[in-house]
Amino acid sequence: MSTGEAAGRRGEGEYGRAAKRLKMEEKGRGEDELEEGEDSDSGSVPANDAVEADSLARWTAGPCGAERRDDAEDSHLISPSPVVHVRGLCEAVVEADLIDALEKFGSICYVMMMPFKRQALVEFSAAESADRCVSCGAVYIAGQQAYFNYSTSKRITRPTNADNPDSGNKVLLLSIQNPLYPITTDVLYTVCNPIGSVLRIVIFKRNGIQAMVEFESVQSAQKAKAALNGADIYAGCCTLKIEYARPTRLNVVKNDNESWDYTKPYLARREHGKGRQRQAILGEHPSSFSHNGYACPLLPLPSNSRYKLTSADVPDMVSYPLPQSSSSYSGYAPSSVAMVGGLHPSKMNCSRIFNLFCLYGNIEKVKFMKSVPGTALVEMGDEYSVDRAITHLNSIKVFGKRLSVCVSKQHAVIPSQVFELEDGSSSYKDFAMTRNNRFSSAGQASKNIIQPPSAVLHYYNLPPCVSQDYLLKLCAEHDLPGFTKFKMFEAKPSSKTISGLLEFDSRTEAVEVLTVLNHFQIRIPNGSNPYTLKLCFSTSSHL
Repeated sequence: MSTGEAAGRRGEGEYGRAAKRLKMEEKGRGEDELEEGEDSDSGSVPANDAVEADSLARWTAGPCGAERRDDAEDSHLISPSPVVHVRGLCEAVVEADLIDALEKFGSICYVMMMPFKRQALVEFSAAESADRCVSCGAVYIAGQQAYFNYSTSKRITRPTNADNPDSGNKVLLLSIQNPLYPITTDVLYTVCNPIGSVLRIVIFKRNGIQAMVEFESVQSAQKAKAALNGADIYAGCCTLKIEYARPTRLNVVKNDNESWDYTKPYLARREHGKGRQRQAILGEHPSSFSHNGYACPLLPLPSNSRYKLTSADVPDMVSYPLPQSSSSYSGYAPSSVAMVGGLHPSKMNCSRIFNLFCLYGNIEKVKFMKSVPGTALVEMGDEYSVDRAITHLNSIKVFGKRLSVCVSKQHAVIPSQVFELEDGSSSYKDFAMTRNNRFSSAGQASKNIIQPPSAVLHYYNLPPCVSQDYLLKLCAEHDLPGFTKFKMFEAKPSSKTISGLLEFDSRTEAVEVLTVLNHFQIRIPNGSNPYTLKLCFSTSSHL
């Protein structure tokens, strides 16, 4: 099944249902995106469908479609198709760049971006156009040579009438991938409105972060999709994947952080706390925020993009304010300390809390509260990490108990009243110097894909000698449920580690396995240093 097909079969007629599409529309992508410690070529499978994995083996370093293997494999060659698979794109490429470079071969119907893989699918109106593209000489897109081959799909399936200019479809569905920082209506308005007048925005935060943006006209929506699809809102994160939505109009009842009707400024803003009104996030003209905010450069569109924005449209710096959603609901000022309740008294300890929370930010200290059993304070690297942890971990079940995650009124964890937990470990632990923190540098943080808990775990940094049976035995030894499906990515011959995917019967089972086995030390015979098993949630919903 192609990425487009996966997306097309999951319409967003209702806002709540639209949010559930996040994991499925990235089917085939999450298992081979780079995580910390994973080799760049491990298990590379195009997002369109699994069969295209065979086509990747036939790519060479030559220009465009390049050469294929001879006689022995002729029966496996992919037949010509109007859909072309593009790889080797640079990070800054957006949909408009592909159109600029490839429309010389013929009319283009649809483009499906796969930004994290630096790949894309391009559907031409005629198969002859795709033939010319695949058999051409070298083609450069945004200054970098790209490579082409036929896709196994004959068409990129998209939502009804999405590619019909006369359909009246002026609503875009935005999936924000790797959202390291909060996404609000003000942020999306700042990004989208310079390209075309925005009427309404609705944001969903159930399984990941998605949003629908309604433009004034179909033409504005088409222009925004081409200009922004595949672009980063902030450098190295908050990547936009854009499709056309099914509804032609959004219904907004309140103007706040998660929904806004710009045609009705009189709609009441939601208030958090008695007599207290939420302060504004970004104004219509955001400026650098240097005191309590985090200023981060907005990546510019490529210089050769057909839809260029002037300096007056978007400022050089767009600043992120302190997270509002979690702190406002808790009634406390923003803090880098999270309070976690609902912890199992005998199965949770400081290390296991670290194993789970480290997916969303650096962990400094963890301390169980003696006065409140089953509750711990987690000091993280910054307020954004706490906000991400609350977004993705609040209300999930771990060992039969539902976690409650909120902002603490404390601004630091003090190692006082240290006692022994039921499992014999200490109630306090300092993780500031551990190498297992995954956000210690910008380069390291960019490899982490912020993902809500799912039933599929991505494992990496394992020695090549480890087998499926070993991992099943490891789960059994720790009284954990075993996985139902196992996948190992093909590694480079020179690679010293392996990676892959584990699928469980439920999200809860996957969460419990990650909580216990993340960072488990594996020693091999004659090995000088142990291997540290690393786990994270995959964007795939199943194998």
